[in-house]
Amino acid sequence: MLTKDEVKRYERQISIFGEEGQRKLKKAKVFIAGAGGLGSSISIYLTVAGIGKLRMVDNDIVALENLNRQILHRDNDIGKKKLESAEEKLKKMNSNVEVEVIFETINIGNIDELVGDFDMIVDAMDNFATRYVLNKTALMRKIPLFHGAVHGFYGQATTIIPGKTACLRCIFPEVPPPTVPPVVGVTPGVVGCIQATEVIKYILGIGDLLENRLLMWDGLNAVMDEVPLEKNPRCEDCGKEGG
Repeated sequence: MLTKDEVKRYERQISIFGEEGQRKLKKAKVFIAGAGGLGSSISIYLTVAGIGKLRMVDNDIVALENLNRQILHRDNDIGKKKLESAEEKLKKMNSNVEVEVIFETINIGNIDELVGDFDMIVDAMDNFATRYVLNKTALMRKIPLFHGAVHGFYGQATTIIPGKTACLRCIFPEVPPPTVPPVVGVTPGVVGCIQATEVIKYILGIGDLLENRLLMWDGLNAVMDEVPLEKNPRCEDCGKEGG
């Protein structure tokens, strides 16, 4: 049930999808991997939308060079765990949302316990090794994975539905070499908002998801395009002929 305060808080979106839709958001449990640039915008907009429970996992500390894009964090958070800073801000934004944080490095050995009984996974990572771990977990559990990545003025996003769409390894078969990508602060803001929108649409069962479509955002030239995707039957993670 929604309280009177919740009905008032969310009235502008309840006017779109009704109280039943808002109750669906309230029941949802969303796992967010990463509390940096993407994780900031994703978690902020899911929090103010009224998602019932968020669990964020990250292993990093707030540094000065993070502050051009990681909008959860402030100057006085430098040196703190990003999760400590994130939890503080998100709980102040919406006390109705349960926010859990786990300071941990995600790997194949702990991901199952970290995800627990959560309904979906949001990829807010900055490296493909960890993204592949998230991909395998989503496939194994048959839960959606909402992917996003950024570089400079450019970003991408897609929604992976196990058994229905191409998985992350279908799209990117090999791990790209590790780099520290340049990032303009607005880019993770835009891409993170796209990911949050996909999560909300999925929970509500409305609209067209980015299924088998890789959305490409070019902020420098103000262009948005998409690349059609197909499952790879030889994919080692999801293909029938793969390993």
